[in-house]
Amino acid sequence: MGVVIIDGSTVLDFVGNEEQFKKSVDEQFATLDLNRDGVLSRSELRKAFESLRLMETHFGLDVTTTPEELTALYDSIFENFDCDKNGTIDLEEFRSEMKKIMLAIADGLGSSPIQMALDDESFLKQAADFEASKQH
Repeated sequence: MGVVIIDGSTVLDFVGNEEQFKKSVDEQFATLDLNRDGVLSRSELRKAFESLRLMETHFGLDVTTTPEELTALYDSIFENFDCDKNGTIDLEEFRSEMKKIMLAIADGLGSSPIQMALDDESFLKQAADFEASKQH
């Protein structure tokens, strides 16, 4: 975990460096592909999102989300990632969707820097580290 100051341009620079972004996304995909079959299943993607606890807290407070609501959310996320609708997410689909997500985050951050505490493996932390490496 690290504390960084980040804005939209930090994320845009990271995504714009195709080699670095591809390397980071590919590493994350390999981590999520638990059975090493080269694609992500619904359960693999769900485990990844469950580990983030995105739906369990709201500004640090525990919230109650029914199992049905969580299943609907995870199914919706999976459907967005599964572009060819074949029931699995391949590396290209994962790269494409992660790029869209990161660009949306960059747009949301805009040009106003904010301070964030981020896990070392997160794409935003990697973006901040990438920017810092360019300054040396």
